Amino acid sequence: MLLPLLVFAPMLLGILAYAVGRQSKPLRTVLVILTCATAFGGTLLLWGEEHVFDWEGFCGMGIHLRADGFRSFYASVAAFMWLGTALLSPQYFAHYHNRGRYFLFNLITLGATLGVLYSDDLYTTLIFFEIMSLTSYTWVAHEETPGAMRAAQTYLAVAIIGGLTTLMGLFLLWHSLGTLSFEGMRVALAERGGPDGTVTVGAWLTLFGFAAKAGLFPIHIWLPKAHPVAPAPASALLSGILTKTGIFGMIVVTTRLMGGVEAFVVPLTILGAVTMSLGAVMALFSVDLKRTLACSSVSQIGFITVGLGVMSLLGEEGGLAAYGAVEHMLNHSLIKLCLFMCAGVVYMNLHQLNLNDIRGYGRGKWILHICFLLGALSIGCIPPIGSGFNSKSLLHEGILEYIVHLQAHGLPWGWWKALELLFIFSGGLTIAYMTKLYVCLFIEKHPTRQAEFDAKKHTYLKPLSAIALIASAVILPVLGFCGAQFLSPLGSRSMPFFGQEALHHEIHYFSGENLLGAGYSIAVGALVYLFVVRKWLMKRNENGVKEYINRWPVWLDMENGLYRPLLGALTAFFGAVFGFFAAIPDSRPVRAVGRGIGKVTAFIGAIPDSAAVLKGFPAAVTAFVRALSELPERGVMFLRETLFSPPRHHEAPPVGTRFTWGMGRWLDRMATKLNGGLLRSHPMHEDYEFRLAETHEELRDETGRVGRSFSFGLLLLAIGLLLTVLYLVLF
Repeated sequence: MLLPLLVFAPMLLGILAYAVGRQSKPLRTVLVILTCATAFGGTLLLWGEEHVFDWEGFCGMGIHLRADGFRSFYASVAAFMWLGTALLSPQYFAHYHNRGRYFLFNLITLGATLGVLYSDDLYTTLIFFEIMSLTSYTWVAHEETPGAMRAAQTYLAVAIIGGLTTLMGLFLLWHSLGTLSFEGMRVALAERGGPDGTVTVGAWLTLFGFAAKAGLFPIHIWLPKAHPVAPAPASALLSGILTKTGIFGMIVVTTRLMGGVEAFVVPLTILGAVTMSLGAVMALFSVDLKRTLACSSVSQIGFITVGLGVMSLLGEEGGLAAYGAVEHMLNHSLIKLCLFMCAGVVYMNLHQLNLNDIRGYGRGKWILHICFLLGALSIGCIPPIGSGFNSKSLLHEGILEYIVHLQAHGLPWGWWKALELLFIFSGGLTIAYMTKLYVCLFIEKHPTRQAEFDAKKHTYLKPLSAIALIASAVILPVLGFCGAQFLSPLGSRSMPFFGQEALHHEIHYFSGENLLGAGYSIAVGALVYLFVVRKWLMKRNENGVKEYINRWPVWLDMENGLYRPLLGALTAFFGAVFGFFAAIPDSRPVRAVGRGIGKVTAFIGAIPDSAAVLKGFPAAVTAFVRALSELPERGVMFLRETLFSPPRHHEAPPVGTRFTWGMGRWLDRMATKLNGGLLRSHPMHEDYEFRLAETHEELRDETGRVGRSFSFGLLLLAIGLLLTVLYLVLF
């Protein structure tokens, strides 16, 4: 029973924490930390043997969970990250509003994430994946600023489109294979002799939703927008774990459905290579601390995807690439936990993230300095301290193995050599942008505020936050120094899930070839930092002080330059089409067609001799669908009035309605009478006419915003279902 408890208990305790927080905020904090600590301990208890939980009949197809090697291991990583961010949260959220809402959805997201990582079929994965996407939306929108709401809108749009596309893929896979079980799909494909066209289309559609969450190009747009506006503890989880749930789905699709299919794996590897290099370039150009780390996450997802592709192409010989992929997943999760919490320490003290505003802040703050340095060395893959060196070296070896494989079979290998060079160059860019952040924070001095920064040496970090920061950082050099003792066993544990055999020989992480590859990346990073960052990405201002500048072209923003205009055009197009159909009943020829259809329907209705059914059933279905379509909007309106109630502003006197005017006047008269009698010593001074009118205006604005958001979501739902029906009808 421990397995379902780990998934569902945090969700229920999130509701309890919200209720407790209404009475005692310190008690709520304790409850949240204890929940995360218990979840972490529970995941560790499942490491010993395989555990299975089946809830047959739930939502038709049931929920199926399994805790085995890789799944129990990565669920523990997720729970550990939740515990680390929970320890930082009390200080970080000390001056934030809506803390109860954050902790509520934080714990619900924890349960949903564990549900994804423990899932044993794609249907279960999708259920928890969609819960996780919806609840984590509140992280991005937490501050409720215009920038946060726009980023949250992007995040939600990507989640909706990705979820619907994955759902269409699952329809096709179920129709073709008759199962969505991870092992069942593998067996069904083996019996059929491999994937056919329907399975291939279903695999691409399924992959799309997972790739969107992972941040794979070209659907990476939410990551650089969401991280800067989300609270730092949430950013650590978004980058370190939620992207890995996308990778989890990509592993399932690649290994269970399309393993070794070059027409699938090669394009996936190309997308990984583009993501790897593009993310690094975007991070190099960024002048925002958290945006740089977000773009870095995009790049690291690319490295992992390249590893998955090479592993699949090598087949049974892809063990090194598989080890590299799972180890880099682990390293990236822990590194981003450390670095985003360091960024959170900076932000909660300065409330700024621009490099020109925060430069020099870390000077003299040794805990922050050491923790950030360990994270930077790890993601920069600097041996022997940098834990990322171990995993990236294995990914590099996987690419070299595939090149040797192609050469041995007399096949073209030049493009893969280009991929290897791009791999090394992207690693060099990682070193360059992390050096940029490190020098900015800990070496340079702020031209005007350095004395103010230095004065905070002993007050910037509370003990609980220091524990969280140190715990996240000390793991990294241990993994760096002792890869053979810790990383290799975790890789061996994960190999059955990746469809690979565990390696029977020792992995030599610090071999001469690996060190030489790291040396090439270090040289590239040094050159890029000296001649690109210092010479081109900085300039002197009017006071002669060198400042960081962002030279990234605005027109390269894919969201504003491509996706939003495209969605706007599609919305206008479908609006015009639906508007045309809405006007059709006003024409006489169509009414004649309607009468003809009515006669045909009457003829068909006469066959079973049940006219009442033919009339009543469509009416009942129409009423049910109408009520169902209104249910989300009514639910969201209720949430907006309770959990999501925004702060009130008095910018201009509202107008109100006749009802608010009349009721307000009556309440004002009653208050006047009470003030002259019973309440003479403590009179009421509330203007009820103004208050009711203000409430009406706020409700109308919020209803409009919720309506627009859900109308957009329902439009995407309609498009997705329409495409699914058309495909099933035509093919």
